[in-house]
Amino acid sequence: MPIYAYGCSSCGLQKDVMQKMSDALLVTCPECGKETFVKQLTAAGFQLKGSGYYATDFKNGPQPKAAPKTEPACAPCANASSCPMASSNAA
Repeated sequence: MPIYAYGCSSCGLQKDVMQKMSDALLVTCPECGKETFVKQLTAAGFQLKGSGYYATDFKNGPQPKAAPKTEPACAPCANASSCPMASSNAA
């Protein structure tokens, strides 16, 4: 269940409340009893852990992909005397 931060604008009470996402918002302050208890906007705090997640990942942007190695075409070969395919195919 998520934890939500609430604050009362009348008495200044600040409280963290664990409640379901489907639960109704709290409006009555448990300290002063006034209807000024509102949910506050807070930053989400989480940390990626485990193999594969590092603090340096994605820091410098995406890395360029290496070009795939291509074999030279041997038909017709420009230099048949030095072509390894020409010597293995010669009969």
